Amino acid sequence: MAAMTESQQTSTAEAAQFNKANGSIAIEDLHTSAAKLSIAENATVDGSTDPVKTPFIKPSSTSKIPHAPSLTSDQSSKYEKLLTTATSWTTKPSSTPNTPAIPITDSDRIWLTRECLLRYLRATKWNVQDAASRLQATLTWRHEYGLENHTLEYISPENATGKQVIQGYDIAGRPCLYLNPGKQNTERSNKQVEHLVFMLERTLDLMPAGQEMLALLINFDKKMGGDRPPLWQGKQVLNILQSHYPERLGRSLVINIPWVVWTFFKLINPFIDPATREKLKFDQDLRQFVPPSQLLKTHGGDVNFVYDHDVYWPALNELAAKKRAMMMERWEQAGKKVGESEYYLRGGEKKVKSEVVENGHER
Repeated sequence: MAAMTESQQTSTAEAAQFNKANGSIAIEDLHTSAAKLSIAENATVDGSTDPVKTPFIKPSSTSKIPHAPSLTSDQSSKYEKLLTTATSWTTKPSSTPNTPAIPITDSDRIWLTRECLLRYLRATKWNVQDAASRLQATLTWRHEYGLENHTLEYISPENATGKQVIQGYDIAGRPCLYLNPGKQNTERSNKQVEHLVFMLERTLDLMPAGQEMLALLINFDKKMGGDRPPLWQGKQVLNILQSHYPERLGRSLVINIPWVVWTFFKLINPFIDPATREKLKFDQDLRQFVPPSQLLKTHGGDVNFVYDHDVYWPALNELAAKKRAMMMERWEQAGKKVGESEYYLRGGEKKVKSEVVENGHER
């Protein structure tokens, strides 16, 4: 292994200080806590540097999270109507006919953040009734799909080869989810889709305050051969993403595409909504989208990442679990309200911001 530079030694030492002070991984939002403890650039959870074996603690200093656009008076009014509606819910519908409605839980209420309601409003072109219907449909799906039953132990065999990895952040501070089809290790089944959903949820757990979207990096390396996901699986994944994770995909970067995959993309293209299609980038230089210091070498970056399931998997899931615990603690302290701010829940300061725009001016 190459000798560590002075900055890498500092990164390792400070990461160790951070872990020791917080019981391996902080229960606070690591993005905020790392800044407070002056964690060095590109520090990882376990302090590993070359090779890197665990997730980076925070985005690169060169990553800039854009400010959320201000709402117009009309948009603010529609948000308030949707908030009133969502706050009144005590049950969510069952998808099975003649079955009693399902009680709303705290897990549902904390999920119904201000930003979540706004995402569904944007996805429905600010139609309050449609947004409310889609929110209820997602609450039902999250319950019936069994997201809380998809434990790290249940999903672990699917990720044994590192076919999906959450590592680093792009230039806008979006956490990066790498998909490596060439490392496929299981037979085609619904559990493969459950695995993807599990990793999407963990990627969302690692969002820094102020960011709502993720970056998807797909590498169809030579090991992919002539294989490709079946059409039914592709359609199922697209339906889940578009129906239950609206406004979550910030960018999808696809490299090393063989002709069979191009054929597959052409088959599913009619099922991809135009907004999602615009975010797809094929065979481009990924260093323009992800800081090289947080981009894996397999994708053109500088990070020598080695996947060791016994090290990476528990580190990722402990990090995600403690960030969720921090969010729940802050939500409870703030009054357990529907419509709470994700920015605050993820470690940002809770303060009233100027959000409404009239005649081009904030008020």
